[in-house]
Amino acid sequence: MRLGYSLSYWGNTGLRPADHLELVTEAERLGYDSVWAAETYGTDPAALMAWLAGRTDRIGLGTAILQMPARRPVAAAMTAATIDQISGGRFRLGLGFSGPQLVEGWHGLPYGRPLAEARDYIAVVRKALAREPVVHQGETLTVPLPGGQGKEMTLAVSPVQEDLPVYLATIGPKAVALTGEIADGWLPLNFPPEHLGDCRDLLAEGAARSGRTLDGFDIAPMILTLIEDDLDIAYDMMRPMLALYLGGMGSRKMNFHNRLAQRLGFADEARAMQEAFLAGRQAEAIAAMSDGLVDAMTICGPPEHARDRIAAYREAGATTLIVGLVHPTLRLRLEQLRLIAELAGI
Repeated sequence: MRLGYSLSYWGNTGLRPADHLELVTEAERLGYDSVWAAETYGTDPAALMAWLAGRTDRIGLGTAILQMPARRPVAAAMTAATIDQISGGRFRLGLGFSGPQLVEGWHGLPYGRPLAEARDYIAVVRKALAREPVVHQGETLTVPLPGGQGKEMTLAVSPVQEDLPVYLATIGPKAVALTGEIADGWLPLNFPPEHLGDCRDLLAEGAARSGRTLDGFDIAPMILTLIEDDLDIAYDMMRPMLALYLGGMGSRKMNFHNRLAQRLGFADEARAMQEAFLAGRQAEAIAAMSDGLVDAMTICGPPEHARDRIAAYREAGATTLIVGLVHPTLRLRLEQLRLIAELAGI
């Protein structure tokens, strides 16, 4: 199992760009396989990966994730090919649906049929990256536009990688199966290893629809990780970020992270957290989170416990474990990177 490092939402960490660069170069030195950056409504992960491409030598560069509603599929393909060129073939294109809060509230688009839209989107991305004429007729997208003045076109730049990997970040069962069918990797967020193992069957089911197996498929869970001897401190440091996901990353009707917590057996507290968070009572939402929920959705605690959790992800079939850090200072984050690498045995 490889290790990845997530820059997460770096705009609200208090760290400078130079600090993030030092963290990435240290991760590369320690043997981390990849670094990833998120989007939501903050920094642009593609710009960050292009910046890091010129300041690193070996580490893989991934978006986790680019929001599909934010850019047309050919634009995503151009971005991917460009970063792959300037990095010497190290780019990984991570894509996601996002949810109605961001799609409608940030991008001003209706939240429609994400599964059908993802299928069409990735089909166009793959044709463009293969430098084939982009001609596609799907349920939600037709290129070129019928009856218009345009004609089929071909991407004018080639990625270095012959098959540039495309990842999907998905949570729900149908979306996970679709990931196995059309993607090269899966980016589940906050999944415990037990649930990750259960989802392998869904991925295999989707892969079988495309006439393939999971051989070479990258299962890459993204997990908040904190090595800390005092378990109470560890839990309390994890709670604010988890509360944001379970309470605020979505609308009252549709929050995929909250639904995941409910499926994991934490339905009552997940609902209570969301109600409090959306009502502006964030402290109450954080306080409503049990130690059991934090433990299920993160890796945190003393080294021996963290080592066991990392091993559990390996045994559940994870091929890459992407860790996100919560410490507020550069020194402590550098220390965490080293501790995690040691515990993972890289």
